[in-house]
Amino acid sequence: MSDDEAGRAGNPLPPAVIVVMGVASSGKTSLGERLAERLGWPFRDADSFHPPENVAKMSAGTPLTDVDRKPWLAAIAAWIDDLRASGRNGIVTCSALKKAYRDVILGDRPDVALVYLKGSRELIGARMAARQHHFMPPSLLDSQFATLEEPGPEENPLVVTVEATREAIVEQVVSELRLG
Repeated sequence: MSDDEAGRAGNPLPPAVIVVMGVASSGKTSLGERLAERLGWPFRDADSFHPPENVAKMSAGTPLTDVDRKPWLAAIAAWIDDLRASGRNGIVTCSALKKAYRDVILGDRPDVALVYLKGSRELIGARMAARQHHFMPPSLLDSQFATLEEPGPEENPLVVTVEATREAIVEQVVSELRLG
């Protein structure tokens, strides 16, 4: 077993890349930015990988299809692979609601850690309603929860409850992924 495989199998090594997942308004960008600042790693929000057609659909309140998501997920995976190939670290956020999406992003990359921000529909809905200047309308949150396939143990996720403070969430991720 390689060191990377051992890391995923229970002898954890610090990851090269962190993927922060969850439904819209779960705090992905906030956590990604704070982790990037704390660790000095580059950060990308998955929204920046969307082609203009996807942004237009979501802005109009139309959920994306799997066909719409294919080039978006491929672009995220390519960014992750570029980081890994150059020996650099990074953090990317992505809703990654379905296992099939996570398979594209995480794939056979044992040095990529999955952090799942988990919260209730009520709490996340309240957060979404308070957001300003974001292209995804609150009306799409129900479709996000309906699509969500929570990561299972085979994906080795770090599950973090969004009810904690932002600082506590950062500390939990840094501690549990051995990044301190």
